[in-house]
Amino acid sequence: MTTAAPAACRQENRADGGRARLWAFGALAVLLVLGAAFSESLCPFDPYAQNLSAALQPPSPEHFFGTDRYGRDLLSRVIAGSRASIFGTILLVTLIAALGTVVGVFAGWTGGRLDAVLMRLSDMFLAFPGLVFALAVAGVLGGGLHNAILALAAISWPKYARIARSQTLAVRESAFMKAARLSGSPEGKIIRKHLLPNIAGPILVTAMLDIGTMMMELAGLSFLGLGAKPPAAEWGSMMSESRGLMTTVPWSVYAPGLAIFVSVMVFNLLGDAVRDALDPKMRER
Repeated sequence: MTTAAPAACRQENRADGGRARLWAFGALAVLLVLGAAFSESLCPFDPYAQNLSAALQPPSPEHFFGTDRYGRDLLSRVIAGSRASIFGTILLVTLIAALGTVVGVFAGWTGGRLDAVLMRLSDMFLAFPGLVFALAVAGVLGGGLHNAILALAAISWPKYARIARSQTLAVRESAFMKAARLSGSPEGKIIRKHLLPNIAGPILVTAMLDIGTMMMELAGLSFLGLGAKPPAAEWGSMMSESRGLMTTVPWSVYAPGLAIFVSVMVFNLLGDAVRDALDPKMRER
């Protein structure tokens, strides 16, 4: 009894700490999303207004991040670029998670030859280096933010398909699923009400942890000229525009780079907190 009580207290303290981390990083992520949604109202200056007389000014109280080569306020452009960078990433992760889950559930539930064909197809996509394949697809599609999202979606769905398939195979033969089938419920209802809620946890955790990775890859395509096109405000594109000024005007590159760093860190820490909250093994450690 004397040893069990401290252990229980420690486990409860870890659980409370995990919930506090989840709420804290969740609040920061919500602030980033809200800031992106209302970016037009938060910009102190017009992010697209050029003023060559104020070009390449260093950070100051008036221009917190300085100005770029066209005299545009970098803070305003970073705020305006959050909409494309953050919402584009969330759209991308939602797309690949939904597509991969549908393919994985269909393969795992159906089984047989169709399962083998779908999994071999996912193996083909996984065999290519991810970013190289995305560069090729984005180049064929002609660039642009939407085409960059489609290119990354084309290479990223197999991971979710494999997770959904493995979870489906594990849950499909469980006792409660057999009872649901014996009750005469249609397969669609069984999948919607019994299967998907029980496999959603690992998929959600993977999606949360994937936001930071997809944000960097989307910014990478824009940096290489295959994503958002100038003068559109997008963090990767902004870094690409100013890369030639790195040694002389470093703040023009640091400003969008700092925005990427902070956003990726927040979403990665949120993903870790969600994983700890949903994984019983992590809670027991």
